[in-house]
Amino acid sequence: MAFFKYPFWLLYRIWFYILVAIPIIVLFPLLIISISREQWYPYFFKMARIWSKFILIGMGFGYKITREETPDPNKSYMFVANHTSMADIMLMLVAVKNPFVFVGKQELAKIPLFGFFYKRTCILVDRTSAKSRQAVFLRAQRRLKQGLSICIFPEGGVPEGDILLDEFKDGAFRLAVNHQIPVVPITFYDNKKRFSYVFFSGSPGKMRAKIHKFIPTRGLTITDTKPLNENVRTIIWKELTSGLSTKKSHSNQE
Repeated sequence: MAFFKYPFWLLYRIWFYILVAIPIIVLFPLLIISISREQWYPYFFKMARIWSKFILIGMGFGYKITREETPDPNKSYMFVANHTSMADIMLMLVAVKNPFVFVGKQELAKIPLFGFFYKRTCILVDRTSAKSRQAVFLRAQRRLKQGLSICIFPEGGVPEGDILLDEFKDGAFRLAVNHQIPVVPITFYDNKKRFSYVFFSGSPGKMRAKIHKFIPTRGLTITDTKPLNENVRTIIWKELTSGLSTKKSHSNQE
């Protein structure tokens, strides 16, 4: 059986990159126009959501989004989620309708075609450079003033396979406090199982996401950054462990 799995996983990965490329090629003229001015970013964002849905459906990922609270389209937020999969970007774009800008690692800008738009629409950060991290705050500030939201995966990367949820970096929460915008915790339950960064892995199936109640930052100061960080991480941690317990319970009943 394992002999047949490896060719499937190989083709499944290739198919993913084909799906990533097709909408970019088809929509290329419109995408170029939409990124030519920063104020046109919401139009790019709408096309990015179509791109994401195309990929998820094409990969056989049925998605279900649960919302404890719905973002106001006229407000800015800090969206944060656990990071386990190459499909996290797509599921985030599907789950959130408010135009937001990703803060992400600059290495992704090297991916052909995808990287061209990634580096022109996202806020790139070199986590080893203090100067780069400072530049992130300045670019994020400009985007927030334009009425956009920010999305950061606060683990700062993808944790090792045996780590359910890594420690969170403070950057996202410092930004939220500085700009007094609510933090929106989001839990991705199944992305690691569906399409992790391990090459020979993955399969079609359901992807679930939960948008938790927002955490206000109005009145908080920079000294509240760490408690805010720990609060958000605890919310996502409890949701992930609760989901695992539920799966085990169903498995035992079967």
